[in-house]
Amino acid sequence: MCGIVGFVGQGNTKDILLAGLSRLEYRGYDSAGIALYSQPFTVVKAVGKLEELKKKVASSKECQLPYSMGIGHTRWATHGKASEKNAHPHLSMHKEVVLVHNGIIENFAELKNFLQEQGYSFYSDTDTEVAVNLIEYYYRKDKDILKALFSVQKDLKGSYAFAIMFQEDEKTLYAMRKDSPLIVGKGENAFYLASDVSAFLDYTKEIYPVENREILSLSEKEIHIYNKNAEEVHRSSAIAELDQSQIHKGEYLHFMEKEIFEQPKVVKDTLLYACNQENEETAGNVENPGNSEYPEFSYEAFSMTEKDFQEISRVRVIACGSAYHAGWVLKSVCESLARVPVQVELASEFRYNHPILEKGELVISISQSGETADTLAAVKEAKKLGAKTLSIVNVKGSAIARESDFVFYTQAGPEIAVATTKAYSCQLAAGYIFSLLLAKAKGKISKEETQSLTEELFLLPGKIQQCLSFDQEILPMAKELKDADNIFFLGRGLDWAISMEGALKLKEISYIHCESYSSGELKHGTISLIEKGSPVIGLLSQEELAGKSISNIHEVRSRGAKCFAIRMEDIAIEEEDFAGSLSVPKTHPLFAGSLLVLPLQFLSYQVSLLKGFDPDKPRNLAKSVTVE
Repeated sequence: MCGIVGFVGQGNTKDILLAGLSRLEYRGYDSAGIALYSQPFTVVKAVGKLEELKKKVASSKECQLPYSMGIGHTRWATHGKASEKNAHPHLSMHKEVVLVHNGIIENFAELKNFLQEQGYSFYSDTDTEVAVNLIEYYYRKDKDILKALFSVQKDLKGSYAFAIMFQEDEKTLYAMRKDSPLIVGKGENAFYLASDVSAFLDYTKEIYPVENREILSLSEKEIHIYNKNAEEVHRSSAIAELDQSQIHKGEYLHFMEKEIFEQPKVVKDTLLYACNQENEETAGNVENPGNSEYPEFSYEAFSMTEKDFQEISRVRVIACGSAYHAGWVLKSVCESLARVPVQVELASEFRYNHPILEKGELVISISQSGETADTLAAVKEAKKLGAKTLSIVNVKGSAIARESDFVFYTQAGPEIAVATTKAYSCQLAAGYIFSLLLAKAKGKISKEETQSLTEELFLLPGKIQQCLSFDQEILPMAKELKDADNIFFLGRGLDWAISMEGALKLKEISYIHCESYSSGELKHGTISLIEKGSPVIGLLSQEELAGKSISNIHEVRSRGAKCFAIRMEDIAIEEEDFAGSLSVPKTHPLFAGSLLVLPLQFLSYQVSLLKGFDPDKPRNLAKSVTVE
């Protein structure tokens, strides 16, 4: 949930740490701090935005001195409120150790009792202070840093990524991780440490991934990696695939705007990836409707074989937030095409519902970051129950990807805005492709149908491009909605699945209460909420359900609702029934969600701007939810 940075070597440590924390702001935080190696450690913390920390650092005489090592952190309050005493970095009682932490120590209360019996006292309400004192306890006992870290590793339960400095060792930065992201960057006479490669991409692209339960020591010119058995691991570095342009806003006002406009490209990239092709040149002109030669989707893109697909008898989707909504779309498309039953569950509830998994059931986890704690725990539970697991994630080598039997990587690239847009669209595309391949493997669709649906999918990026004009077209509707207290979304079938995402987007960044309801449930309670002036947004893309949906719109309109429509262009409506409407290009109804979601994304973005909020950093939310 929070962000970690670390640096050791030749460079302006203070500025490197602050720049890295700026890159990690998207992860969400309510306080921040840095620690610089000195005797004693120089620690500066601040509550609120990173600008508050920068002001305090700029006014600190100690921070202006040269330093060769330091660590930094953006904290999202879990144990204890947002305050300077609870902010990271945390010092041990004897001030011999300082660290920053991402994750949750589940047995911190038990360990705290133990440490108090050993004479330790605590100044904060955090689980992290327990960890730093436990490290110091073992270090003072054995006078061996690595031995102390391995001892702590055995004691801690939960998730953690630590960046640690010891007063005794002025040249070495230490780190360890379990179920929380951590990556190392190698510079010239320097090493960088962070939760996310974007934190140090301005300095280096040479990286070392850190595996689970590994402990590292980093100095100016050396890296040493140890596995859980205390054996040194020799690992070659790799080159990060990201470039600086992907983590900068460029000409756009906000990352959310930039990422909405990137959707035609990233959806196309995801389609090509599913064909084992990297770019449109190798695939021909996939946007030309006159071109009948489209590449074929590959089972291998999902790390699976045709036989693996044929053996699937049921599908269980586990996910959180927008990924959960993508799962509902996958369910509808998969059941329609492949005639295989699909169940969608919130990952946070999966383990606690006493799940029963049948033979031949594939569990699909969907996550942008690949580090979502609830989803990762659900994947582990599914494997424990004997199920095969497929992950649809956006980050190579992420925890969920490593834990799963099979993996499909969406090609969204780094997504900085907290409210997902392009990653969600790529998840939709992945669900379409999976459903099509399953239908093909099961013999449920003909070769001609497969080719026709493939063509429709490759036409989607061009149609998404057409929808980018909604950036300004949506403004009249946004102005009508910005002062609303409650907004209702209605839809049926796939339209309802997409309306859930539209409601979430709008509530995330405008702070307006928004709810999505299946139109068919109106008479079962929902309609009691409708009063004069209640804004209702109806989604209309499914021709077989359009008549029923329009009838539902008439019901709420007759009770005073102010209705808006977002529809596929071939769905006819009476314009006088609506205060505003927008139409998206025609596509196959199963894929309509990829177009309907564009005006919903623009609507939430524009309402957020009209209300004077920052759409990239909604309050109380984090990009990567790495704790339960």
